[in-house]
Amino acid sequence: MAFGGFATPWWFLLLLGVAALAVGYLLAMRRRRRDALRFANLELLDRVAPPTPGWRRHTPSALLGVALVLLTVGLAGPTTEDRVPRNRATVMLAIDVSLSMQATDIEPSRLEAAQDAAAEFVEGMTPGVNVGLVSFAGSATVLVPPTVNRDTVVQAIQGLRLAEATATGEAITASLAAIESFGAIVSGAEGPPPARIVLMTDGKRTVGKLELDAAEEAAEADVPISTISFGTDSGRVEIQGQEIDVPVDDVMMEQIAEVSGGEFYKAASAEELHRVYDTLGEQIGYELQQVDASKPWFVLGTVVAVLAGTTSLLITRRGI
Repeated sequence: MAFGGFATPWWFLLLLGVAALAVGYLLAMRRRRRDALRFANLELLDRVAPPTPGWRRHTPSALLGVALVLLTVGLAGPTTEDRVPRNRATVMLAIDVSLSMQATDIEPSRLEAAQDAAAEFVEGMTPGVNVGLVSFAGSATVLVPPTVNRDTVVQAIQGLRLAEATATGEAITASLAAIESFGAIVSGAEGPPPARIVLMTDGKRTVGKLELDAAEEAAEADVPISTISFGTDSGRVEIQGQEIDVPVDDVMMEQIAEVSGGEFYKAASAEELHRVYDTLGEQIGYELQQVDASKPWFVLGTVVAVLAGTTSLLITRRGI
C-alpha cells in the first residue's frame, strides 16, 4: 500500500474526531475504575473475583479505532505512481538503408538485424501509439505514415532495400513532415499528440541537409529524437570491388539527440539493439501517472471494523 500523495488530504481532519473518541474512551475507563474502587470492598473482591485479563475488553475499541484511521486514509485519496499505457502518441521510425548496412560485423548483417529488432519494437508498441516508417539512403522516403496498423509497418520494414549514400538530415525532415501532417488530422482540444523520432543509422551523412540543422528544427517542433548508433568500428563492405571501412558515427548521433532533446543509444550487436528498442518501447509506450490507491485502505479498514464487531460479540457473550 505504498503511496505518493493524497487527492483530498482534508479528510484527515476526521482523525481529530478519532483522537477525541480515544481520549473520551480513556477518560471514561478511568472514571469507571475510580467509581468502582470507591464503592467496592477490596478485600472481599479479591477473594471472590477471579483474575481477569482486563485488556481483552479494550480490544474491540482498539480495533475500531484502527479501522477508523484506515478508512480515513482511504477517504483522503492516496495515490501511487504507476506505469500507464499512453492513449495517444506518434512515433516515426527512421531507418538507414545505405550500402554500409550490408556490413556483416553484426550477424547476419546490419540491415537484417535492424529489420528484426525494429519489427519487434513495432509489434510490441502499445495500442494508443501511432507508428510510421521512413527509410533513407541518398534521399528519405515516408514508407508508412503514422498508423496503429502494426502489420503495415512491419511489412514495410521487412521490405527495406539498400541504396547509395546517407541523407540523415533529410530523414529527420521527412519524419517531422509526416508528424506534422498527422498531427493536423488528429489534433483535438488537447492539441496534436506528443511525438518522437527514433533514428537508427550506422554512419556519417554523405548528402543532403545537415543533421544538426534538422535536429534544431525538431527541437523547435518539440519532437525529441532518440538516436541509435548501430554497428562497430570494424565494419567493412565491398562496393564495386573495393573493401571500404564503414565505422559508426557515435559523435554525430549523440549531438543530434542532445540538440533535439532526445536520448542517444549505442548498439554494437543485435542483442544490444533489441535491448535499446525494448527501452524505447517502455519510454514511448508508457507514461508514469498518479493513480488511485485507496482500495486497499478501504478493504483493510472494513476487515478490521468487522473484526472489531466480532470481537465485541465474543467478549460480551463470554462475559469477559
